[in-house]
Amino acid sequence: MNAPDHFDVIVIGGGPAGSTAATLLAEAGRRVLVLEKEHFPRFHIGESLLPGDIQVLTRLGVADAMKRFIRKDGAEFIDESAGLHTEFAFNEALSGCADHAYQVDRAEFDAMLLNRSRAVGATIHEGERVVGCVPDGDGMTVTTSLGAVFAGRYVVDATGQDAWLGRKAGTIEPYEGFGKAAIFCHFEQLGEAACASLYETGNIQIHKLPDGWAWVIPLAAARLSVGVVLRAKGDWHERLDAFIADSPILQALTVGARRSDAQLIRNFSYRNAEPYGARWVCVGDASCFLDPLFSSGVSLAMLSAMRMADALEGALATKTEADPQLMAPLMHDMERAYASFASMIYRFYHTGLANNVFFGDSSDGDLRRGVISLLACDVWRDDNPFQEMLLRSNRHSPRAHTDRVPATDES
Repeated sequence: MNAPDHFDVIVIGGGPAGSTAATLLAEAGRRVLVLEKEHFPRFHIGESLLPGDIQVLTRLGVADAMKRFIRKDGAEFIDESAGLHTEFAFNEALSGCADHAYQVDRAEFDAMLLNRSRAVGATIHEGERVVGCVPDGDGMTVTTSLGAVFAGRYVVDATGQDAWLGRKAGTIEPYEGFGKAAIFCHFEQLGEAACASLYETGNIQIHKLPDGWAWVIPLAAARLSVGVVLRAKGDWHERLDAFIADSPILQALTVGARRSDAQLIRNFSYRNAEPYGARWVCVGDASCFLDPLFSSGVSLAMLSAMRMADALEGALATKTEADPQLMAPLMHDMERAYASFASMIYRFYHTGLANNVFFGDSSDGDLRRGVISLLACDVWRDDNPFQEMLLRSNRHSPRAHTDRVPATDES
């Protein structure tokens, strides 16, 4: 067997977290390899970004390229059965928060980010699945489905919901009390009136349902993403059809539009109980994925990857990357973010949060600005009264199952 090719960092997964890490480390002069099991562009759900992403997109050098997507000014919460509607604009957040985000086609967005990694010098292998990753002397040895062997000083697991290292080790713990599955479809060829209405603010619509919620996300090229997340098992396709048929808002927006086949995603919402170790770390969804109620997935993935890259570059420079506690500070910071969103999600499902906060009296300016700042993913500040209230209270907190997902050899 030929000697393995050596890299400073091997990134498993080329999605937003993986490409963020690869770009920043390659720009710092590190030799970076990205191993991605699929060929880009490829379809992916999770189309609504948050203002917290803007700082990452700027550092990646793609801020101007984002103008091809739909600008998102905020979020709207709707309960059609009760006649309730409220809007939260990002420009009302606490100071220092970006005032907009974007609604993106993930196939195009993810490919753009991965191409940026390639442009700054990262080596990108698409269509190559990782099948093994083990410590080996002064580094890690990674093997792939094509029979290739690579050596790296450090490995970053950015495999998204595959959570490759965590599932292989059996350290994935599902959350209780969140949605069980999401079923979604897309509408194409929206009418001019619908596009004009949707694109005016680019807001995501979050519809409150008796046992869950639904999203309505405007996309470029006269398209609309519609999905339903439910806590109870049932006929998922029937529930999506019922939401679309019973929603006057959806009926008006989709007149004459062409609807795609529905797709179902099960078994989300989990945490990785062991997200880092000697010479490896899990970032993004490989570390934690929450119910997508507040669109935190992509934002927390990219923010965690950016913070990880900064910490790893410093360790590579001082040759301390083997420290098993290297990423402990990162995970401490990320736990604040995960706990904030998880608490808000849990309360949406199980308490009066929706009626009291989102549909209730918004006269408390500081509290309202705090809610918007958290919705914007501005989570590392100490002057947000709403966030601090969530973190202080343990009475309504999400819990992970004590039984972990069994280990698997599948990536």
